[in-house]
This record gives sequence, C-alpha cells and structure tokens, in this order.
Amino acid sequence: MEAIQSLISNVEKVIVGKRSVIELAVVSLLCRGHVLLEDVPGTGKTMLARALSRSVNVEMKRLQCTPDLLPSDITGVPIYNQKTSDFEFRPGPVFTHILLADEINRATPRAQSALLECMEEFRVSVDGISYDLPKVFMVLATQNPIDMAGTHPLPEAQLDRFFVRLHVGYPSLDEEVRILAAQAQAHPIDSLLPVIDDTQVLAAREAVKAVHINADVARYMAQITAATRRHGDLRLGVSPRGTLALARGSQGMAFLRGKDFVTPDIVKMMAGAILEHRLIVRPQAAAAGRTAREILNQILAELPPPV
Repeated sequence: MEAIQSLISNVEKVIVGKRSVIELAVVSLLCRGHVLLEDVPGTGKTMLARALSRSVNVEMKRLQCTPDLLPSDITGVPIYNQKTSDFEFRPGPVFTHILLADEINRATPRAQSALLECMEEFRVSVDGISYDLPKVFMVLATQNPIDMAGTHPLPEAQLDRFFVRLHVGYPSLDEEVRILAAQAQAHPIDSLLPVIDDTQVLAAREAVKAVHINADVARYMAQITAATRRHGDLRLGVSPRGTLALARGSQGMAFLRGKDFVTPDIVKMMAGAILEHRLIVRPQAAAAGRTAREILNQILAELPPPV
C-alpha cells in the first residue's frame, strides 16, 4: 500500500494537480486494465505515460498512429534469415510493459484491430503462433476529441476493451504557475527516479483481488449495468466486461483508500470513468442534447444503493 502511494506521489512531481487522474491510471495498472486518455493537445497525456513507466521502472514504447500504419508495424513480423534459412519473428512495439498509442484514432481500423487481442488476452498471434506479453502490460492510448478530420473513431469492441477513459483537463491558474516554476531550468521527468518495480505491482494486484465485495454491493453493480441496457435513450448499454471492470476498479480504488471492502460510494465514484465510454446514445436522444454522462448520472441517482 505504501509503495503504491509513493508511486502516485512520484508521478505528481511531473503531472501537477491531477491526483484523481493519476489514481485512476494507477488503479488501471493494478487491475490489468488499459487507459484511453481523451483530451486536447498539451495537457500532459504523453507525459503521464512516461512518468508512470519511469516510476515503476519498466519499459515504455511509443507508437505514433498514422493512416499508413500497418498491423505488422504494431505486432511484429517474421523476417527471413539467410544464415539459418528460416524465418525469425521480429517483435513489434507491442512487446513492452507500457505501450503509448499516441493519437490512436488516426490509425486505420485495420491497424487498430491489431491491438484487440493483446488488450484482452495479453498475447499476440502472428502466423498461427502466439507470443505472450509481459505480466505488467498496459496500453495507454491518447486521442484528440477536437480535431477529428481524417480520423477513424474507435469501434465499440475496442472502446469496451479500455478499462477507463480519462480527461486530464487544463490546470488551474495556481497549478499552471507551479508548472512554469518546475520547468524553469529542466523538465521534472528528466530527474524522475523509480520508486517501485514490477514485482511490487504484481504483489499489489493480488492485494486488490483480496478486497471484499459484499453480495449486496455486487448486486448493486449488476443493477447499474442492467439499467443501461434497458434505458430508452441508449442504443448500447454496458457489457458484462464492463460490469467486471466496475467490480475490479472499485476494488482497486478501495485498496488505494486503505479499505478492506468495497462501498457503494466507491462504486458510484468509479462508474463514470469505467462505464461512460461504453454507452452509445440513440441519435434522437443525442439530437435532444442528452449525453452518456447525463444518462449514467440519472441511473445512479434513481437506483437506491444498498445500506
């Protein structure tokens, strides 16, 4: 627990004033989930990935997504070796601990689909052979929600594989002044030192699994996701994968809060980041101004939590 708190504090040296975002990213790491960072340029999305990888002392690779990106550029490709007269597999950038997929919506659907297997099954299949990824593996993808010209929106199947969708947001006035002061001579990322390693992350994952979920709280989670499937303004509700993500994420946040059990308040706190991007609003409701966030908040307000 202390190691994970030191991890969050260490990342805060680089990402100023965004503790809640850092906590959700760390919860994703502890729950073996992936993060979709959706925000305007210059808010620290890439820096968050770099700070996280340096703090955990694991390898990070950056994948710049462009329209000409091929699936083999991500997963790797067999190369013919003239010396051995055989094909050798040359791993792609996905074989790392933290994969930063920058501007993922600029890649074509064909390239985006190369990430589907590794995000769900944590392995890559090339030419009928499967290769396992590291135990500590997370995709941290970014996308700009403003400049959508020439982009390919992520399909529902891929959005569902992201554990959380986060918005970093602009800093406050005082926080921006602190950023200016911190980078007056050098960037804090250059002097950031590791505080934990991958073995401690794996140990924390086991501790997260031990956080208790009461049967009533589990039923409350299932009621939330079931309500999204029945809602008249939603074309697509939350899948069972989303329900499992809500349970794991609630365990992770309870662990960060030093609790041995999940409370309904923690479930409601985690619901937005975990469930909102999995909802698709009907065109008629969207034209009337309804949003997935508003509908989810309505469901949470109407469902009575267990006592």
